[in-house]
Amino acid sequence: MKIFPAIDIKDRRCVRLVKGDFEKKTEYETSPIDQAKKYKDYGFKNLHIVDLDGALSGKTINLDLIEEIVSKLDLKIEIGGGVRSFESIQKYVNSGVEKVILGSAAINDKAFLKEACSKFKDKIALGLDAKDGYLSVSGWKENSNQLPLEFLKDVNDFGVSRLIYTDINKDGTKSSPNFEQTEKIAKISNCPVIISGGVSSIEDIKKAKSLNNKNIEGIIVGKAIYDGDIKLDELVKELNA
Repeated sequence: MKIFPAIDIKDRRCVRLVKGDFEKKTEYETSPIDQAKKYKDYGFKNLHIVDLDGALSGKTINLDLIEEIVSKLDLKIEIGGGVRSFESIQKYVNSGVEKVILGSAAINDKAFLKEACSKFKDKIALGLDAKDGYLSVSGWKENSNQLPLEFLKDVNDFGVSRLIYTDINKDGTKSSPNFEQTEKIAKISNCPVIISGGVSSIEDIKKAKSLNNKNIEGIIVGKAIYDGDIKLDELVKELNA
């Protein structure tokens, strides 16, 4: 199973939010490039990056940081946060990232998602972020009134290459992921699924690996690393991809 250490960028710093609430932000002293290097030095190959400035503005605010991480470190990066145009996707693809995550733009405009998958084959990941059962958009500030499973059924044949499912009520809380809902998503998804939100301990990683679903590709780990609940030397032992 792939393990994706997470880097959330706000004001060019590494931060973590609780349930996507910008008022509940914790800043960390490490710069994004130094944090990425730390993950690489421990042996991680994959990285999940969210540009929170981009999520709020709809622009590739921290593109230069992403380009620096890609150029200096040989890591497979998935990047999300405010990607709402083909131009933004192209910029990230040109920077050398492995996947570009579409969230709000895809949920608000299925035709955009379909065309993006056609234009950028194998590069588009879909971020389904749900709160109280419904998909959220615009930096998790708005309810779309769409159900994750119903939305997925509508877009399942578009050619999305990866799906990241996040339970917002779990994100940043270290209360364990919503494995049950993620499994439901994975059972019908035509592409591999990543577990996201709420990882609290190595036990959550072990549980993810034990799930009897080959369509679950990996898991994202964020706050538990920064807060020291999960040690990187322990986490890297769980890598088998």
